This record gives sequence, structure tokens and C-alpha cells, in this order.
Amino acid sequence: MVNVHSRSGGKAYAYALERLRELGVPLGATYPLNDPSRLVETVDSAAAGGHDLIIVGGGDGSVSSVVDCLAHRDVPLGLLPLGTANDFARTMHIPDDLDGACRTILGGHIVDVDLGLCGDNYYVNRASVGIGAEVAQAMSPRLKRLVGPLAYPVATAKAFLKHRPFSATLRFPDGDHEDVTYDSLLQISVANGRYFGGGQVAASDSGIDDDALDITVLRQGSVRQLAGVVRGLKTGEPNDQIEQFRTRRVEVVTDEPQPINIDGEVVSSTPQTFSVARNALHVVTPKTWTDGEAPE
Repeated sequence: MVNVHSRSGGKAYAYALERLRELGVPLGATYPLNDPSRLVETVDSAAAGGHDLIIVGGGDGSVSSVVDCLAHRDVPLGLLPLGTANDFARTMHIPDDLDGACRTILGGHIVDVDLGLCGDNYYVNRASVGIGAEVAQAMSPRLKRLVGPLAYPVATAKAFLKHRPFSATLRFPDGDHEDVTYDSLLQISVANGRYFGGGQVAASDSGIDDDALDITVLRQGSVRQLAGVVRGLKTGEPNDQIEQFRTRRVEVVTDEPQPINIDGEVVSSTPQTFSVARNALHVVTPKTWTDGEAPE
């Protein structure tokens, strides 16, 4: 299933179809989707129809939208990374070239990974409040088509110009941390996967199968301080502007309702509860990926 109206979808669909058949992968049905809004219903119908593997071509937003259909279901997901960032594919070691991704579907193995829950919305990589949600709102399909991978820094620059600091309280219902209140925040992120935002690291030892969420609280700061934060997010290293928690469940309450971005789409608003769904998704990965392994 591929959105053939995306920037590279049409060519990618034709290539993947031919390559999978050359490799001997039996395809029960194929869907070149002209309307991306039909992806979720198409996946749900195919899973209910008895197919034993769903192959989706797309980016993190496409994956996040279909995991609601596939969560806790015995139908694994095969992925052809066609997005702008492909952070989920990076976490799962899936090659970013189509030939490598097709070969993974043929010769890989199936692993179980966790999903995050924002209320009742499943996600793979990260949910965020603050600048992350504002970046998602600035990231238009037109911008992605025009500048490709540069869409993230362009959208981030736009979001910084409009951002207003906010206050928030984190509550931990399981009692594993003390409740804490912050003033003047830039962002709160609740990560399930290892990577987000085009290669940023949730934490130096984070994983997508550790039965935990990695929370990063980012305080508002000067341009110089925030430049250091950006460097830290690439490596997962500590920074004075950042505070981190690891938990299975957290409630985020803000002074005023704030939009919530999950994997590039604004789908909810605060206050909201986030939790982890253990081993909720089956994924076809290269055999270089093993349970509990942090990707290089």
C-alpha cells in the first residue's frame, strides 16, 4: 500500500512491486492509493481479510496512522521507508533504499515492539507538546514536496518565531517519580521509539522494546543554550536545559490547553495521559535487529 500522489510514491510503488515479485514475495493484493486518507481503512480491511503481512510504503506519519489498526493483532507490518525522516525505520534497522527494504521483507524476521499511547491513540516514535507540535503544524505537504529533508529545519525555524513558553505539571500515577511543575517550557516530549525528528535520540539508552517511555522536558533558554540542546538531542547526552524521566505512565497538565503532536500529526490536546502498550506491534526487520538492542 503506497500513496502514489506523494513526492516519490508513484515511482516507488512501481519499483517495489516489480522488485518484490522478482524476489518471489507472493502479493495477494496491491493498492496504489490516490487518496492518502484511505490508507487506514485499506490496512484495516486487508488485515481483517486474512492477509498475513501488510506492507506499507510511507513515512512516520503513515506508520503511526496504521498502527491503530495493527496494534495487538497477529498481522505483522513490513515497511518501505518513503518519508521525510523515517525515524521508525531507523530504529528498526530497515534500510532507507527500496531494494534493501524489499530484501528485508523477503529475508528478515518478525519482532514484537512497544507502542506509545496518547489517550487512546497509538504511536511509534514520540508525542510532544510545545515546539514539536508547532513544527508539525508548520510542516505542510507542499513544504515537504518543495524541499524534502530540509522541511524539518525550515518548519522548526518558523515554529521558533511563533513559540510562546508554557507551564506544565507532570504527574506519575504509578508513583515511580514525584509530581513536578515547570514554568517557561519550550517542549515536553514522550518518546516510545529511539529516534524522532529526523534522527534525534530520545535518550542514550532508549529502545522501542523496553516497556517504558522516555520523557524529555526542555526549558526555554537563550539561542546559545538551545544550540547546545540541539547537539545533545542528536546524541542523547545530558544538558542543563533538559530534564529526563523514564516511566510507563505520565499525565501532562498545562496552564492552557496545548496541541499534542504524535509522529508528525497533531491529534489531541492537553491535559492528556500517556502510557506504553507492551509488545503491541509485530514488525518485519533485518536480522541485524534483535530484541533489546540499541541501534548503532
